[in-house]
Amino acid sequence: MSVAAPAAPSRYDCVVIGGGHNGLVCAATLARGGRSVLLLEAAAQVGGAALTREFAPGFRVSAGAHLLHLMPADLLRDLRVESHGLEWAARGMSTTALLPGGARLVVGELELGDGALQGLSTKDAQAYSAYAARMRRFAAALVPMFSRVPPRLGTTDWSDRLAMLKLGWQIRRLGKRDMRELLRIGGMNVYDLLEENFDSAALKGALGFDAVLGANFGPRSPGTVLTLLYRLAAESAAGAAGLSQPKGGMGALCNALAKAASAAGAVIRTAAPVARISVEGDRIAGVVLESGESIAAHTVISSADPKTTFLRLLGARYLDTGFVRRVDHIRSRGLAAKLHLALNRLPAFAGVGEANLRGRLLIAPSLQHIEHAYNHAKYGEFSAAPVMEITVPTVNDATLAPAGGHVLSAIVQYAPYTLKAGWQAGKQAFMDAALDTLEQFSHGLRGSIVGAELLTPDDMEREFRMSGGHWHHGDLAFDQFLMVRPVPGAAQYRTPVDGLFLCGAGCHPGGGVMGVAGRNAAQQVLTMGMKSP
Repeated sequence: MSVAAPAAPSRYDCVVIGGGHNGLVCAATLARGGRSVLLLEAAAQVGGAALTREFAPGFRVSAGAHLLHLMPADLLRDLRVESHGLEWAARGMSTTALLPGGARLVVGELELGDGALQGLSTKDAQAYSAYAARMRRFAAALVPMFSRVPPRLGTTDWSDRLAMLKLGWQIRRLGKRDMRELLRIGGMNVYDLLEENFDSAALKGALGFDAVLGANFGPRSPGTVLTLLYRLAAESAAGAAGLSQPKGGMGALCNALAKAASAAGAVIRTAAPVARISVEGDRIAGVVLESGESIAAHTVISSADPKTTFLRLLGARYLDTGFVRRVDHIRSRGLAAKLHLALNRLPAFAGVGEANLRGRLLIAPSLQHIEHAYNHAKYGEFSAAPVMEITVPTVNDATLAPAGGHVLSAIVQYAPYTLKAGWQAGKQAFMDAALDTLEQFSHGLRGSIVGAELLTPDDMEREFRMSGGHWHHGDLAFDQFLMVRPVPGAAQYRTPVDGLFLCGAGCHPGGGVMGVAGRNAAQQVLTMGMKSP
């Protein structure tokens, strides 16, 4: 959805920078709260990395994230996205792990007895049921943290103390046994956790993959149980719909969010890149566009990543040296690439029927395989045998390709932002490695390709203006999580500069197509009781 520049005032209560899902949710929430809002998007259409675009003649794909499973159900309801045109191509999609030799494992269906057919022992099937129930309880305990403003550390303010007590109470409510277990595993790596619980290499690989998807980690990296719990908590908040595919791709979701914002009174301008955030008298005064146009605003809320917001748009001169150093050292180098294939026929994966092809497919046959793939990235190399999350969105939504054609969309790991050989030289070699891996599970796939696109982290940075090409604007790690995300001094959506807020994936609770950061930031602005200047 692109929006032409309207005849509009040059002064607003709030200017939102960036028309990705968080910026759109923020703008809609502010407008519903009675603020005059202008949203500025640099690209020709809203959506950020969650837009739908053509990558080969007649073939369209969700450019970044290709599935929706983290956005809270109450947020979708509140913004009435379905009444604004959002339709679903598929909901409750399955997850199938592809294994060498044509075997497969459908994760989540093991309790139905399918596990025995896949060579899974009765012991592992029973262990999975207990493991899944326990992890769901832990995730449910973390859900309330997502919608709350994180407390500040080192203050005597009773609101912060109360917030800390609420966090502790959520854990304590689990009961003594579960509380101890959560505290025990919370700092572990997912490799050790899964080794404790299961024997099946295939099951461990499939479960461990979700802990490192889109992250700068391997299964043995400390804190990967945290990233897994984070994902499970977000899925719990999203409700029973599970993995979902919007009709028309992820861009359809952002179009519906844009319509919700417009219906609430927000003004949306595309092709309007911001050059800088203006400051007058130690306070935010508005923004200046790359065209030279100045727009006055009482408050500016940026959904851009923290490095872009503070170091490029605002400028270090308005911040103290220690804060600038912390922002500069945010770990935000991406390791995930996106592969898009335009096909002249439906791809066939050994052992996978149409029902499972409608869901997501994983190539992560074991924890060791994932760790070996990650090892290359430590030395500035791409993975020789990458791991992948694959969807074939045209099985559920034929509108994304010409008649008879299909689209394959895959997140491919690992692809370091800074490739030792340089991406100009290494891009084709990495695509070949990814295609070779796919060919092992879908024989003859190469012969059906009529168009292909690979987006590396370097491409993501350039196309979607994300520092380091990191989908989450920063690693989700203990020192970049909750009350220290993105950095101390900017962890409650407010920043050291009066009138400047953050609302992007670099804020609490983090990345993924969730929208919670956008809503939380808007609520922070609204609770300040700000008046129009």
